[in-house]
Amino acid sequence: MRQWLDATSPAQLLIETSGSTGSPKRVLLSRDAVLASVEASARRLGASGRWLLALPPSYVAGVQVVVRSLVAGHEPVVVQGLGFETALRTQGHDDGPLFTSLVPTQLHRLLEDEAETEALARLHTVLLGGGPIDPDLRRRAESAGIRVVATYGASETAGGCVYDGVPLDGVAIALGSDGRIRLGGPTIFDGYDGDPGLTAEVLVDGWYLTSDAGRLDDDGRLQVLGRLDDVVVSGGVNVPLPAVARRLREHPEVELAELVGVTDPEWGQRVVAFVVGEGLESRAARTSTTEVLRDWVAGVHPRSWAPRQVVVLPELPLLPNGKVDRRRLEELA
Repeated sequence: MRQWLDATSPAQLLIETSGSTGSPKRVLLSRDAVLASVEASARRLGASGRWLLALPPSYVAGVQVVVRSLVAGHEPVVVQGLGFETALRTQGHDDGPLFTSLVPTQLHRLLEDEAETEALARLHTVLLGGGPIDPDLRRRAESAGIRVVATYGASETAGGCVYDGVPLDGVAIALGSDGRIRLGGPTIFDGYDGDPGLTAEVLVDGWYLTSDAGRLDDDGRLQVLGRLDDVVVSGGVNVPLPAVARRLREHPEVELAELVGVTDPEWGQRVVAFVVGEGLESRAARTSTTEVLRDWVAGVHPRSWAPRQVVVLPELPLLPNGKVDRRRLEELA
């Protein structure tokens, strides 16, 4: 990466997307786009310094951790096995603010360990992206003294380009008639390697057309509602999976929840919830977890939105970048 940053005329950086909801795509990013993101991020955070790498460096969030650190004049610190306490104790540097970037699942696991929680609280900022963020997870982190900034973006935008609902300097947001989020500005990618057709579909007049739906709140902040295709039609009813998942995560015994839709001969598509929680397996011996959680969802949403099936897992399957492996969940369902 250092050679790429220092090169006179570097080739485009090729980033393969995670493929969490479909086939991976090969995103081409110019050095200008990557550096525009790095500079805008530092301005928004109000500081720059050494970054701790806990994400795979082959994905855009990991690449940006490396680049931000190098641009600030520091070697990034590689964190092994989410061992932030060990990394801070052994890295032997005290030359300014420290930063890291995590996905929600990582933060959830780190908050279960007091020493790791204290280590994160020593950092200037923890960027949190790569998926929906449970408000309770953020509250727990902030109550422990961890400064969390929620990011939204994609490989196609050189990583997170909207921080806590506000676009970085130079980044533009527009919403289509269907709520589809469009992003523009200097961080936008050049296209997909070897796929001009797909490039033309999503890169229109300088705008990147995401697959996400959003809205602007009363303060003008972007709220990401979920993927446009993250709606399951079950029994003729449109079920927005992100809204149901948020409700499930509010249950006192549910720590993590993800939903998928699978083909069903009766309902057309069946909504299946995968949940993680210490008390759920013992509850299953006493009463139906499915019925308990269906009632919980129906407490605030139409009962037709409630999952037809609930599967209790010890942990959610993850991709190498820490995101939930939704394809694996579909197979399990």
